[in-house]
Amino acid sequence: MQADRSPPIKGKFYFIYDDSLNLVLEDKTKRGLEVRERNNDDKYNVDADKGMIHDMDGIGHKVGIRWYFPKSRYQVEDVIKIAEEMDARYKAIQEMTCPDDDNS
Repeated sequence: MQADRSPPIKGKFYFIYDDSLNLVLEDKTKRGLEVRERNNDDKYNVDADKGMIHDMDGIGHKVGIRWYFPKSRYQVEDVIKIAEEMDARYKAIQEMTCPDDDNS
């Protein structure tokens, strides 16, 4: 992260930080994934950095890495709500795939 950003809001699976024009929601599970493109995300109608992951059959899927929510349209509470929904989806997956993991 750059020095001019405020301290991030942290969840188990996300960071939210302020980059002066936007509130940036970053998916921790996608950290280290190469950004292949930056364009509009249809679900949230904001700019997003996207990468590519491949399934077991070798088929590539575009996935969001971070989303840029303009401060002119979004409050921090709005972005936290979206982040908590993402967090809940990942927690549900974690419970199904790692039921004995008590690090939640």
